[in-house]
Amino acid sequence: MSDVVRPTEAQVAQVRSAADAVKAAIDAHLAAVEVRAGAGDPSVAESYEALADAAEVYDELLDEVYEEFTPFEVPHPGDGGLPDTVEPAAISVLIRRDYAVANPRLLRESVGGPTTAAALRALFGDYEPDRVARHAAEFGLEEGDSTLWVVAADQGEPGEWLAEPFDVAEPELLISRFDVVEEYEDDEDETEDVDEAEVGVLDPS
Repeated sequence: MSDVVRPTEAQVAQVRSAADAVKAAIDAHLAAVEVRAGAGDPSVAESYEALADAAEVYDELLDEVYEEFTPFEVPHPGDGGLPDTVEPAAISVLIRRDYAVANPRLLRESVGGPTTAAALRALFGDYEPDRVARHAAEFGLEEGDSTLWVVAADQGEPGEWLAEPFDVAEPELLISRFDVVEEYEDDEDETEDVDEAEVGVLDPS
């Protein structure tokens, strides 16, 4: 007999109604984009916010009723710290991705290296960070939280910031932020070498 708890008809209808609202919001957003008067068209911004709100409601209901999640999150443009009146001459895009080293042995066997640290150096030396993110499980890594910041920056000279590359990560310069939060499996029996369990990766693009 299945242990799955079936939702009530009312709950099913509520989730379906929220899903229909997301579909309608997508159509409305696309329609606004297709006839926009230019960058910053208020009708596009309004439809964007409506889409974000509808997606958030649907995601919450999906979690509440089915304990499932959508694979995307719509960031709100107002989340930035930089006033809209400021016109940045250049930007920096900063990405941080965290991984749990769920299977150190697989990691070492996949890329080579006598230790986990050596294997991680080889992994990020040989592969682009985006490729690592797409194939994390194949390297024995488990995706954790991630965040992407777009911040205002000085254009400067090529390479001049390399000595201190992350000084521009200042909240007051933030233009946009997108966070993804993952739930970790709290089961040490499924994790090898627990003392090597987590590594944080900051990847500036």
